[in-house]
Amino acid sequence: MTGHGHRVGLDEALNPLVLALDVGSTASRGDVYDAAGRPVEGGRRKIPHEFRTSGDGASEIDPDQVADELGTIITHLAAAPLQGRIAGVALDTFASSLVGVGTDGRAVTPCYTYADSRCGPQVTALRAELDEAQVQQRTGCRLHSSYLPARLRWLRETDPGRFAAVRRWMSLGEYAYLRLLGTTAAGTATAAWTGLLDRRTGRWDPGMLAAAGVEADQLSEVRDPDDPLTDVDADVASRWPVLAGARWFAPIADGFASNLGTGAVDGTTAAVAAATSGAIRVLVDDIPERIPPGLWCYRVDSRRSLLGGALNDVGRVVSWLQNTVALGDADPDHLLAAAPEPATPLVLPYLSGERSTGWAASARALIAGVSTATSGALIFRGAMEGVALAYARIADQLRTTAANPQRILASGRIAQELPSWLQVLADVLDAPVEPVTLKRATLHGTALHALEVLAPDTPRAPLATAATLHPVPAHHDHYRARAQQYDDVYRAVIAPDRPR
Repeated sequence: MTGHGHRVGLDEALNPLVLALDVGSTASRGDVYDAAGRPVEGGRRKIPHEFRTSGDGASEIDPDQVADELGTIITHLAAAPLQGRIAGVALDTFASSLVGVGTDGRAVTPCYTYADSRCGPQVTALRAELDEAQVQQRTGCRLHSSYLPARLRWLRETDPGRFAAVRRWMSLGEYAYLRLLGTTAAGTATAAWTGLLDRRTGRWDPGMLAAAGVEADQLSEVRDPDDPLTDVDADVASRWPVLAGARWFAPIADGFASNLGTGAVDGTTAAVAAATSGAIRVLVDDIPERIPPGLWCYRVDSRRSLLGGALNDVGRVVSWLQNTVALGDADPDHLLAAAPEPATPLVLPYLSGERSTGWAASARALIAGVSTATSGALIFRGAMEGVALAYARIADQLRTTAANPQRILASGRIAQELPSWLQVLADVLDAPVEPVTLKRATLHGTALHALEVLAPDTPRAPLATAATLHPVPAHHDHYRARAQQYDDVYRAVIAPDRPR
């Protein structure tokens, strides 16, 4: 094991400090970090929440609830002993969120999350109207239910009254800032995840705005990390005196923060994130000229882009299995530590639709190869193998790009709760996987993106990692055959239903 992840006392902490905030799928979190990127004793706060979901594909959360959660966390963390030491506040949220805001600055819609798939028909319509390959190369995003062009059109067509009541459209992070600070902006990474940003210019794309039915003045100003907010309401200093004079960094997407937090900061290193959702991402210099069809490419600032692919369902698969499949007294991690079993069912784990690589928003999970001898344990094993195979489909396309990562770092709740699954992942990818043992890597990365501006010359503390997991040669043929079976079933069942 290398690195460390311990907290430092306030007297040891290096100035400047950063108050970092993270809004994930299951909770809002906050912590305080020093200039070396180390969490400070006395920090850390978490407020759980959950999405409201329904069978029609809805996935929402109350934006005012989240803004209040963040306000409570800031109040808890911005304590008197930190007076004069916190130089910045930074926020990340789950990406591709949408909140409609009225003329009074309050939300008139719920927050629609990345997992809301009700705009599937609008995705189909947009694919018929637009050249999707051209859209992807221009914006870095495919036409899909997780991006805003189809979601905005869905709202306009299905709830025109509410759509007309919206003066401004924002991400969840932008709305929280508006509520807390009286002003807001979109971090470049947040804007890129909308599907509305021209990845080459960093400005809102006129063609996609027209397709979505919105105007540029209904969206926020886009800011790179080196252009934080300073013009906040005077009430902010009264509410949180410790933060007087602090710079507030425009909200960024959690994927960008996750890469920074795990140390995957150049094209030689890929970050595997495995939480409620998942992704493989590589942070590359400049703006890649071409993007493989199964991937996305998000501009994160004027000099870097994030290239990769995402899965809707990783931890969500684990939760569904634990709530639905009879495992008896079996230890889930022990089930994954066993050698591959030919009788294991083949599972395509699309509980809430597919993003990369096929972009089949309406896809649903499939379990194939079930017999009377199939146990709940084998279904569990098959589903988690299926998740690993879905990651491998992304990795295969990444290998065709200039990024060509040589190192794979894995982080996230599932990577830590089911460490044996990382051996399955290494076997499926046929590549070494290095676990990052640091908890809250995304929150850590949110602090680091602010420290790039506030303390660029301070060396960062090394990250804690566990022993690298290497592919088991004896498992190679099994997973190679399983990948072919996955592809055959996908093409037979999922691909014909995918909007063209």
